[in-house]
Amino acid sequence: MAGGDIGSEPKQHGKGKKKKARRLKIVLDMTPLVDIAFLLLTFFMFSTSMSRPQTMEINLPPQDVKVEIAESNLLTLRIDSDGEIFWSMGIESPQKLTFGEMRNFLVERSASNPKLVTVVKVHREGKYNMMVNMIDELALANVTRFSLAPMTEQDEKLIAKAK
Repeated sequence: MAGGDIGSEPKQHGKGKKKKARRLKIVLDMTPLVDIAFLLLTFFMFSTSMSRPQTMEINLPPQDVKVEIAESNLLTLRIDSDGEIFWSMGIESPQKLTFGEMRNFLVERSASNPKLVTVVKVHREGKYNMMVNMIDELALANVTRFSLAPMTEQDEKLIAKAK
């Protein structure tokens, strides 16, 4: 790795003249440093290329466009601040649903009605991961027609009645 050569004691030659002491010679072997640098470089290159960011494509509709949907084709999923999920078709009263039953429920509903449009409404005080988990479940159930909407006071009253 690194070595040093220390000279010996100054020698006296003849008439009292002292010979200068040798200077300390330092030898650095750079081979291990280069090996570690290339090892770290390849590690970071491989680890960053394998972890791609996970994204989901979302198509946004044009602004100020109203789409008419029949109430029989509208499934509304409401998530309250505690993470409880309530579903309703059209103007029916909401019914409680657990997150574990969600995927089978969505697959069954979308298979029975190919024109189904799902509206997801998350309470303002709810956590962000509740919305992300719901969108993931919609993607896993192959529900391609869904929308995100704000929860209104009327929705909160419907949930309070259903509880």
